[in-house]
Amino acid sequence: MLVVANQKGGVGKTTTAINLGTALAAVGEPTLVIDIDPQGNASTGLGIHRQDRGTTTYEVLTGQSPLAEAIVPTRIPGLSLVPATVDLSGAELELADMPRRNFILKDALEEYSAHGQNAFSYVLIDCPPSLTLLTLNAMAAADAVLVPLQCEFFALEGLSQLMKTIELVRDRLNPSLEMQGIVLTMFDKRNKLSDQVAADVRETLGEKVYATVIPRNVRISEAPSHGVPALVYDLRCPGSQAYIKLAGELIQRERLRAA
Repeated sequence: MLVVANQKGGVGKTTTAINLGTALAAVGEPTLVIDIDPQGNASTGLGIHRQDRGTTTYEVLTGQSPLAEAIVPTRIPGLSLVPATVDLSGAELELADMPRRNFILKDALEEYSAHGQNAFSYVLIDCPPSLTLLTLNAMAAADAVLVPLQCEFFALEGLSQLMKTIELVRDRLNPSLEMQGIVLTMFDKRNKLSDQVAADVRETLGEKVYATVIPRNVRISEAPSHGVPALVYDLRCPGSQAYIKLAGELIQRERLRAA
């Protein structure tokens, strides 16, 4: 179970969650994307219209529905979704006084698995771009964190803040939480700054940085407006091909981590 997280917005977090999920499903790994961002962009990007989001992460986190009732299939075979709506933006106030408020998602996932319903090889949790109770719930439930990192000037500064957050969660909520890897996104090979940021990140974090980089690609940006991942919108574009390579690299890493 992987949290796709970065406290900085606009880094390709949701794009990574939905396209990586699609690529994993395409190679025969049943995958569940949990949208825990009140903006609901992962839900939109996977073609689930707002009027069709009956039971969502809001109902799951507030105890109104079990996780099983919130899971819906997407148009991609093997890829399912727990959608989100703007209702989640008010959920933090409701959760604040709940017992085990940091572990509500973890408990819901464990209850789901306890009933023998877990048919997924991978669960990807798409978080809001901030450190909130929603993000803490995701990190408390997950095995590891996957960090999309935009190739721009302030990337390393934001990454250091996220690393501190992961350490805090590990100390207080989830001792087994790991940094699974860092994915360089919006890489522009024509821009020397992209090369410099990539080199700096690799020098600092070494093997934690994926070999695959996600290029800046207009087809990736266009896909959400059509309600499909880039891999469905244009399989042959450089961005889609990069996410396919990323999925293969992630599967290899997870097998080594589980060994």
